[in-house]
Amino acid sequence: MTSRVAAAIDAARAEGRGAFVGYLPLGFPDLQTSIDAAVTLAESGVDVLELGPPYSDPVMDGTVIQEATQAALAGGFRLRDTFTAVREITRRVDIPVLVMTYWNPVLQYGVDRYADDLAAAGGAGLITPDITPESAAEWIAASRRTGLDRVFLAAPTSTDERLDLIIENSTGFVYTVSTMGITGERAQLDAAARTLVARLRARGAEHACVGIGISTPAQVSGVLDYADGAIVGTALVRALRDGGLEGLAETARALAAGAAQTAN
Repeated sequence: MTSRVAAAIDAARAEGRGAFVGYLPLGFPDLQTSIDAAVTLAESGVDVLELGPPYSDPVMDGTVIQEATQAALAGGFRLRDTFTAVREITRRVDIPVLVMTYWNPVLQYGVDRYADDLAAAGGAGLITPDITPESAAEWIAASRRTGLDRVFLAAPTSTDERLDLIIENSTGFVYTVSTMGITGERAQLDAAARTLVARLRARGAEHACVGIGISTPAQVSGVLDYADGAIVGTALVRALRDGGLEGLAETARALAAGAAQTAN
């Protein structure tokens, strides 16, 4: 089964640019606005949507995203709202929608049930930051059955053996962590990201997208000199928080322009 996410990255490449992956938390500032915000991103140049259901223990998230997810939880977000949101977003836009989720909520919901409900809602797959391929047999089986993408994370500290395992089990792309630590903005992206993408390519990865710390058009353009996609989260969440849908659209368009200036 063809990966919709890989196809979107390939389509961007065919246009002579890198892919722009945009992250937003679901339920912030409320469920309907988060749905409208995702649609706004799709209309403002994002190639792949990455949506994060809020979670009570977000070990990877920086301050801006943590504050947004806490507000979403306080506003009454429930796990089932994930599928409601994905269904409405995919009805309104035609770019692939990935859900970035910690593993515990999937386990509690039921792995097969989660996969079935996400596929039925039109979702493209899951990004799973806190589970490794060797611990994910149930999810790998469910995603193969439903045709959903599996995006695992690779870090600069990953061994070659671990990278092989990640590449073998990932579909869509490998989420390449630019730096160790939490999400947020970095004044200077780690050179480790460039090295890690080179290692992934040398070991056969077809699509590598870099996330964590990318917040400006220049950083998007710089990352896309060597990677297939740039993942932006904090800068978009801040734009939505401070400027609403209009501010979000303006920021997304500027970042998409950075993606268009790449040499790939």
